[in-house]
Amino acid sequence: MSTKRKLRIAIDMDEVLADTIDKFIELYKQRHQTEILLADMHGKEITEILPPHLSSSLRPYINEKGFFRDLKVMPDAQEVVKALHEKYDVYIASAAMEFANSLEDKQAWLNEHFPFISWTNIIFCGHKILDVDIMIDDRTKNFVTFNGRKLLFTSPHNALINNFERVNNWQEVAAKLLST
Repeated sequence: MSTKRKLRIAIDMDEVLADTIDKFIELYKQRHQTEILLADMHGKEITEILPPHLSSSLRPYINEKGFFRDLKVMPDAQEVVKALHEKYDVYIASAAMEFANSLEDKQAWLNEHFPFISWTNIIFCGHKILDVDIMIDDRTKNFVTFNGRKLLFTSPHNALINNFERVNNWQEVAAKLLST
């Protein structure tokens, strides 16, 4: 007798589970006395709205040890991911390999905020070539080779993209994936 497997979901971390934009806003306020407004980011990457003298500062910040350790959790993410975990096989998939110092920080952050996700379900990768049924991500580049259901999690940089199924917050994720 074979049992049907649960559907698999891959969930991105940055700007989906973890609020990296808030961290950048705080960093630029503290270190440069520069106010970055979320409204100014509509349809743009943060690097596009930085003053010219700060344009090359973003990457060094991302590479700092500890950058990813104290990010705020997106509203309702913990509760909704916990509920998804009951219904689906949930994997956290982060393109963390680009930033070597992020690996330890991200694992510790996940252990603290999502302790119900086993280390066996955490995927730190480069390209997100994953065998899952549903992917929740803020970056459309991760959908290019993915054939499953694509949920584009709203972030300022993707606000003008309209050709994907969109979720604006974790309550919308719950409505789409937990109500059936």
